[in-house]
Amino acid sequence: MSEVITSGTWQPNPGSEDAFVAAWMEFATWASDMAGAGTLRLAQDLAEPHRFISYGNWETLEAVRGWKGSSEFREQMARVLQHVSDFRPAEYESVATAHAGVASREAVPLS
Repeated sequence: MSEVITSGTWQPNPGSEDAFVAAWMEFATWASDMAGAGTLRLAQDLAEPHRFISYGNWETLEAVRGWKGSSEFREQMARVLQHVSDFRPAEYESVATAHAGVASREAVPLS
């Protein structure tokens, strides 16, 4: 199995952007210490600064499920969601990469 990527699209409540970023950082600090977690990132949309995306790589889907199924997950997530009017999570599996002028396809069957 190739790399698993978790993602979220976030829209903080108006005027709560700084509080949202601070809460997300606390959440990500906790999450990044979970087994199988890689680097977690939060990015702000340059064209629509009230919109953010988060994304992170995980070693396996089982690691993601372990993280989301942990007893602390809901509590940690609730601290972020209190600053948000809309949140859309997603999970992806890497199917292709490109680096330094070379592209490759992951060994994952496409449905």
